[in-house]
This record gives sequence, structure tokens and C-alpha cells, in this order.
Amino acid sequence: MVDTSSPKVVSISKPPDPEVSEKKPRRRFTTAYKLRILKAYDSCTKSGEIGALLRREGLYHSNINTWLRQRDEGVLHGLSPKKRGRKAREDNPLAKEVARLERDNKKLSDKLKQAETIIEVQKKISEILGIPQNNNGETN
Repeated sequence: MVDTSSPKVVSISKPPDPEVSEKKPRRRFTTAYKLRILKAYDSCTKSGEIGALLRREGLYHSNINTWLRQRDEGVLHGLSPKKRGRKAREDNPLAKEVARLERDNKKLSDKLKQAETIIEVQKKISEILGIPQNNNGETN
């Protein structure tokens, strides 16, 4: 006997998308990770340990070869995180002396300009008062 009193609801779910993404994102390994793997690689002594390490980490032997070469060239130690921002300027040992001399030069230039102005005023006053002067600017 078939029960027709209550209709059954059947949910039809959407099938999963069969498309695979075009390109797998490239893996990036930190310097600390590379050095840790190389240390483990160097400690492998028994047959099959290197293969087990590579399978466990999902790496290829070419990765290890590249990292070994980088370590031997000192590149891996140079890739450690660096301080960001502007580089610190090297202090020039003569910079303070140059700054002091420039300040002194400015002060002396100002004094010279003031003295020349005073001399010009004195010349004009002597002309107004009719005081005779020599060729080199001295009065009689």
C-alpha cells in the first residue's frame, strides 16, 4: 500500500563545480623555514629519510638544491627581515665643523655689510658737512 496522504519534499542540491582553477598560487617559503628544512636535511643519515622529509613537507629535491646553493653563497642569511624605511645617514666627521664655519662666515658677512653701510653713511655726512677726505677715505 502506498501512502499518498503526505507528499514528500525532496531537496535537489546543486552539484559541485567541476572546474579546476587555472593556476595554483605560487608557494613562498620564509628564510626561517628554508633554514629549518636544510637543518633537517643535513641531519638525515639513514636511507629514505631524505625522501620522507621531502614527502612530509611537500617539497622537491630541486628546492633543496636551490636552498643549499643559496645558503652556501650566503644569500639566505642576507634575506632575513630588514628594518624598513630610510637608511640611517652616516655621520660625516667634518659636518659639524663645516656647519660652525658656515655660521661664522654668515656672522662675519653680516658684520661686514653693517660696517660698509656705516662707512657709506659717514661719507655722506662728511660731504654734507664739507669735511674733505683723502683718496683712501681718511679725513684730514
